[in-house]
Amino acid sequence: MPTPLPGPVTAGWPAVSELELLDTGQIRAGLSDAGRDRLARLEIHDQIDSTNTHLMREASAGAPSGAVCLAERQTAGRGRRGRAWISPFGVNLYLSILWRYPLAPAALGGASLAVGAALAEILRTAGVSDLALKWPNDILWQGRKLAGLLLEVAGESQGPSHLVVGVGLNLRMDPTQGNDIDQPWTTLDQALNGKPLSRNRLAARILDDLMAALEQYGSEGLAPFLDRWRQFDTLQGKPVRLLMGERIIEGRHAGIGPDGSLQLDTPDGRRSFQTGEVSLRGS
Repeated sequence: MPTPLPGPVTAGWPAVSELELLDTGQIRAGLSDAGRDRLARLEIHDQIDSTNTHLMREASAGAPSGAVCLAERQTAGRGRRGRAWISPFGVNLYLSILWRYPLAPAALGGASLAVGAALAEILRTAGVSDLALKWPNDILWQGRKLAGLLLEVAGESQGPSHLVVGVGLNLRMDPTQGNDIDQPWTTLDQALNGKPLSRNRLAARILDDLMAALEQYGSEGLAPFLDRWRQFDTLQGKPVRLLMGERIIEGRHAGIGPDGSLQLDTPDGRRSFQTGEVSLRGS
């Protein structure tokens, strides 16, 4: 569970000027003792192609579990299904975490839901209301995209495997910087009505809680995260459309299964869809 913030909603989140560059010392200082133990390596780049791509390369070269990469700007940021992730300098958070498991890659299919639930809880603790999780990996505020996740897995068929979790969180991006985004989007600044948060403190909190979630997923699987995810599932019981390439499947959102699959009630009965195969849109 996320570490509770003391006092009022924004207590412990220091105010900052509009541009606050990422700093390894400040991020390390903001971690809990357990977070510092889990963190194996922390890199911050002024510019990089993609934090996920970088850590996947580093994983192949033997980088340890708990390696973390952040960047001020990405030149080839990636979202799900090959979409570009717009990544201007210094105004958002772009970070990736490498985590190693003895498990087979197939066992990590529910990790995106575990991470999504943990990230939504962090944002709620920071004072954001009206949050929603859209299966499998989007965080919305008032129906607009606030954050996205990109999870990439590699390994032996029976294990071990490694997972790179990428987080893109819009903080203070100017509307002109998001002209190329092809869906409604928002920023944390809007969700908090302009109340400032420290980028470094927020990055530390995200790393703390996501590393804890990744560790817990390895020992307990998806089960402890299901109810945590469901509390942000605002599409439960509503009519939706699933986009599968050129196919559109319509039905009623019936929640998520024990394995993290999307459950959809269709004219042909209840059907399950696995993470990574479909996109979900409210009808």
